[in-house]
Amino acid sequence: MKTIAVLTSGGDAPGMNAAIRAVVRTASANDCTVFGVRHGYQGLLDDDLVKLTPESVADMIQRGGTILQTARCEAFKTPEGLQRGVEVLRARHIEGLVVVGGDGSFRGAYSLAQHGMQTVGIPGTIDNDIHGTDETIGFDTALNTAVEAIDRIRDTASSHDRTYVVEVMGHRSGAIALAVGMAAGATSVLVPEEDLDLQYVLRQLVKGAARGKKHPIVVVAEGAVSGAEVGEFLKQHIASEVRVTVLGHIQRGGAPSARDRILGGLFGAEAVRLLLDGVTNHMVGMRCGRVAATSFDDVFYQDSQLDLNYHRLIDTLAV
Repeated sequence: MKTIAVLTSGGDAPGMNAAIRAVVRTASANDCTVFGVRHGYQGLLDDDLVKLTPESVADMIQRGGTILQTARCEAFKTPEGLQRGVEVLRARHIEGLVVVGGDGSFRGAYSLAQHGMQTVGIPGTIDNDIHGTDETIGFDTALNTAVEAIDRIRDTASSHDRTYVVEVMGHRSGAIALAVGMAAGATSVLVPEEDLDLQYVLRQLVKGAARGKKHPIVVVAEGAVSGAEVGEFLKQHIASEVRVTVLGHIQRGGAPSARDRILGGLFGAEAVRLLLDGVTNHMVGMRCGRVAATSFDDVFYQDSQLDLNYHRLIDTLAV
């Protein structure tokens, strides 16, 4: 293999640049030319590729987002779009493709593999919702960003005896919400994996108030219910002032944590090694502390399972 490409697709995640850097430098060390595909699969259809060298990826390991940029691309999901992508790669004499992203990005890589293109995926999403890996690039940074924000909110909540509802990201997964709830000492957490029970949240707040807790924090995953809805419900049932904060996309931005930089390096280097060894249709991940490859078939077969024991422990520790 002499020429490979790398693209980032879907939502950006801190640590993607570290993965790109590792792909380029590992490939270069093995005498491979690397092209970066700009704007994800849309850039592939537009033949928007740029040659990447070890020098061109210098001074980027600490930068958030993705230097290759990313975009959604419905056209690539069509047979015509897929065929166009294959033609662009072949015209460029690209033999292998590294895709950094989440489930949707991997399905694109899977389709390319069915058309003869050697593909390897790197899980890059703050949601940490990919089966086959214990960690995804970006999750640790998003978690730390949200915890820092809630620590600051707690200072205000304590000063004014307020109840705060904090909405974090997680459309289909409550991984961020649960981890944030544990780390920030939330009174209650709502996640999409469990049935919505606002009465239970209310009972938790009442228990806390009975023992003198005056500044409770309720963490809500956006996919479970809106923070505004929870706030309106609580305003009707508790005496303290209720405020709602939506953290939004600040969780996806900023410099990646040390952990996400390390994961980016490990996953990027392993992705190139897999391509050089002839492996295709696989994702690189972290399982039980070791870098391991999982076939896309297995990744798609089962959804990532949230450890709901965290939820019960949060409730125990909160009151």
